Amino acid sequence: MPQTILIVDDEKRLVSLVQSYLTQEGYRALAAYNGKDALAVAEKETPDLIILDIMMPEMNGYEFMRAHRAEKDTPIIMLTAKVEDDDKIIGLELGADDYVTKPFKPRELMARVRNVLRRAGKNEPKGKTLKVSDITLDRDSREVFAGARSVDLTPSEFDLLAALMSAPGRVFSRLDLLDVIQGVRYEGYERTIDTHIKNLRAKIEADPRKPHYIETIYGVGYRLQKGQK
Repeated sequence: MPQTILIVDDEKRLVSLVQSYLTQEGYRALAAYNGKDALAVAEKETPDLIILDIMMPEMNGYEFMRAHRAEKDTPIIMLTAKVEDDDKIIGLELGADDYVTKPFKPRELMARVRNVLRRAGKNEPKGKTLKVSDITLDRDSREVFAGARSVDLTPSEFDLLAALMSAPGRVFSRLDLLDVIQGVRYEGYERTIDTHIKNLRAKIEADPRKPHYIETIYGVGYRLQKGQK
């Protein structure tokens, strides 16, 4: 059965174009033209991935993410005409996994779609369970536990944590971690790593302001503590 992708944008010509490319790639492509309608479609169809515009009538992309993320962890790629870093950071903080700035090349978007689906576990090779301190990560089931507590992570957060847990004590630069989640080493996107780490700490740390697991190495990047402090 083909994977289902929901495109949410009020530009109908753009939606039609993206649908055409997705269909050619073998995906099932659904459409919604505002955030309110998209919530209803996502609830009914449970898509594997959502391509989401930010500026839309009735309910914008940020509002959609707040509402959708309260119920589901579907991978989301933002489409934005805005170039300011702060606008992208807001989307990432709300749970987006990647973003593409308009205008974009359809082939670039298709590559991002494949990458995010891979990171969501759709085509990911099987691997072992990782355990560091009382954090357990299962690559096969995509489950994470902090002690006995189940932790829901986005694909980007899961991949970052898996990378850090694969080499406890190793310092990963922001570019290293960017390569893990996007397959790209481009300095202009480094702030996205800080945002994902912030979100990850909020989910696994007892006090994100005093992180127990993920340590910041100032001027370099991040590392996972080898064991209990």
